[in-house]
Amino acid sequence: MDIELAGRKALVSGSSQGIGQAIATELARSGASVVVNGRSQDKTERAAEEIRKDVPGAEVIPIAADLASAEGADQLKEQIGELDILVNNLGIFGAKPVLEIDDDEWRRYFEVNVLSAVRLIRMYLPGMMERGFGRVMNIASDSAVVTPLEMVHYGMTKTALLAVTRGYAKAAAGTGVTVNSVMAGPTHTPGVEDFVHELVGDELPWDEAQAQFMKEHRPYSLIQRLIEPAEIGNMVVYLSSEQASATTGGAVRVDGGYIDSILP
Repeated sequence: MDIELAGRKALVSGSSQGIGQAIATELARSGASVVVNGRSQDKTERAAEEIRKDVPGAEVIPIAADLASAEGADQLKEQIGELDILVNNLGIFGAKPVLEIDDDEWRRYFEVNVLSAVRLIRMYLPGMMERGFGRVMNIASDSAVVTPLEMVHYGMTKTALLAVTRGYAKAAAGTGVTVNSVMAGPTHTPGVEDFVHELVGDELPWDEAQAQFMKEHRPYSLIQRLIEPAEIGNMVVYLSSEQASATTGGAVRVDGGYIDSILP
């Protein structure tokens, strides 16, 4: 399948590292002009430069803004204008016993992981609908349907994103705009490496630590390894394309078969 995104402008929130940077790289590789975003100007510019090295000739626009706030979202839109592709990747996660999560922490996770996506969709979806083309993707997680005991607050936000996705897909019905969730499984990023070592200890070499983590904490994975970020980026590229025009309102899995169900 030849996917060509030339002439399309994409924003990937939280893309100064990890999964977000990988998604931005694959979109750029397919010809899209990509806005890379993070809170730190230095990290955002560094990520943009790394993408340009991976994809010579790519148009990559680094913009530092805190998209977990309305002010940050407004600031970003003033600089980039309208979009064809919106990827809501911004998110935080961490392990904490559920009985120790206080009100402020519940609110913080909802603000960053859910409301940031809602705000950007509300900001960009009307223009997409008017132009008759648009692609919105919310990066969810296997944790949306397999709530992890060690981070229930995180799982709650990803479940909420599935509902947000379905609702906005209905709002865009018949306009040529699609809205989907991408349900990522356990993925190999620096943050997840830290999380793995937090759970299994720092003394093991990485390969052994990863294997123990998958065995003890993610035993239902059918690929029995962490997913590489580019594998998620490939799914986003497809969903961003003309070829994916009949896929909307869905929760598309890139989970390594972790979710033990034939449906999300």
